[in-house]
Amino acid sequence: MAGRRMIFRASCALASAWLAGCSPSPGSGYFPLDKGHRWVYRSTSEWENATVERETVELTTLGEERLGDGKAWHRRSASGVDYWLRADDSGVYRVASKTDVVAEPQPDQPVRYVLKAPLAVGTSWQAATNAYLLRRNAEFPPEIRHTHAPVPMTYRIEALGEAVRTPAGDFEDCLRVRGSAVMRLFADPVAGFRDLPLSTTEWYCKGVGLVKLERSEPASHSTFLNGGTLVMELTAWQ
Repeated sequence: MAGRRMIFRASCALASAWLAGCSPSPGSGYFPLDKGHRWVYRSTSEWENATVERETVELTTLGEERLGDGKAWHRRSASGVDYWLRADDSGVYRVASKTDVVAEPQPDQPVRYVLKAPLAVGTSWQAATNAYLLRRNAEFPPEIRHTHAPVPMTYRIEALGEAVRTPAGDFEDCLRVRGSAVMRLFADPVAGFRDLPLSTTEWYCKGVGLVKLERSEPASHSTFLNGGTLVMELTAWQ
């Protein structure tokens, strides 16, 4: 469950699932920030050992508030994680986050872009990611993210004006963003260390925000590791 939540945190904040477009209004673009929005997602994780887990993920926007020496737009997940984001001519980016077990927001250094301007095919940026699905078969803790440092993921806007079908309905005018990274891990005694691919594809629709996310972390037939995929789809929003 924690792994799936971390995937969502990465997507809603780093890519936050991570632009208010060229408009100064945070609610008019591809990642609404203004108060009063709510998104509910169906999240399905499938591992290569045939294990399947499902979860409902929910996010709400709480409005703009003071943060440090300025203001930021506050988002909160039903799992108890808070995010603060800003939007300017460079794009939409996360500046801090907080879980229920820490007292104060933890700044992002550097900030994590969700969508970077200009909104055009080929625009790219980087943000750190971890392995949220890869697990060890016979070690504790099994989750790779607990023992390995994050790696840089390169995001790129691949398409504009796409149509996306979700349980919440059909959406037009969507951006497709793809992220790619590699993590070097010990696969098994025969193969030794391998560069394992981590990939994310996200769809952001104008006026709605993130409507779909796909994450892939294959173990490439490793005998020590178990990989998987995650699909998150919008089921309701306002």
